[in-house]
Amino acid sequence: MPIIPLEAVKIETFDTGRTYQTIVGDEAGSTPVRIGIQTSPPGYSTGTHSHPYVEVVTVIDGTGEAWVEGEGGPKAIGPGSTIVAPPNTKHGFRNTGQTVMRSYGVHASPVRITHRDNQD
Repeated sequence: MPIIPLEAVKIETFDTGRTYQTIVGDEAGSTPVRIGIQTSPPGYSTGTHSHPYVEVVTVIDGTGEAWVEGEGGPKAIGPGSTIVAPPNTKHGFRNTGQTVMRSYGVHASPVRITHRDNQD
């Protein structure tokens, strides 16, 4: 089993200002899960979306709010908060702080599949 130093993982930058480091996983789907660290600038929102598998996201740094369908609306999140989104359940998060929010996410799938909610 390899040991992966985070500083060796490529940083992908998106036009929304967020960055993502895929620690485990690749486009070929050669691993049973995908794991990464996302850095979200102030004001960034994932938008409401779902996956056909479980997604687990833990906040490392920063503050925001998260929502999971059926859980009663947005809830405050910060370091140590974990969002568990069951398969096919709408969810998302937003950075409401003044600094970046970093999160560690696990997609229980070899490939990333995201369904967007067009009402967001």
